[in-house]
Amino acid sequence: MRKKYMTPNEVAELLMVSPITVRQWAQKGWLKASTTVGGHRRFIYHDVEQFARKRNLAFLSPSHPVPRILIVDDNRQLANFLVELLSNTDNPPQTAVAYNGFDAGQKVQSFKPDILLLDLMMPGLNGFEVCAQIKSDPVCKTLRIIAMTGYPSTQNIDRIIKAGAEICLSKPVDADLLLKTIGLTEKLATRP
Repeated sequence: MRKKYMTPNEVAELLMVSPITVRQWAQKGWLKASTTVGGHRRFIYHDVEQFARKRNLAFLSPSHPVPRILIVDDNRQLANFLVELLSNTDNPPQTAVAYNGFDAGQKVQSFKPDILLLDLMMPGLNGFEVCAQIKSDPVCKTLRIIAMTGYPSTQNIDRIIKAGAEICLSKPVDADLLLKTIGLTEKLATRP
């Protein structure tokens, strides 16, 4: 049985955003919230679900509780690093890798990711084309695309954002910033 009221952290986990974002949405009146006597915001699952649908946000449901992340990068070493990084988080996502733009299209259809980590500069079908094709498919409308590039020019960043990416991160990728953008946190190292 699902809890009637959810905390901002629980909502953030469902929508794969930071708790601060959830609080801002509530403060702006976009996401319906109740306030406890102690001044804490609480959310009803149904309201959160409706908000996600209305805004085309990815939503982790009880039947799909773990985020699915597709890494698209022709640099195998970086792709392997990202898989390792993501596997060492508090709520490790399911991951898959595509090493070029053509494979990315197939894996989006078969793996059905919630988030795509997309390199811009790949041979053949580049990240700009992959992003534009994915975002033109109504089925993939809620797919979050986080672009990554070793060439973070204003032109490249503007172009990928216009194609549908939510952000473009510079390479080498700042691991903390990437995890924060995705909405994941690294496990704390356990001491003997």
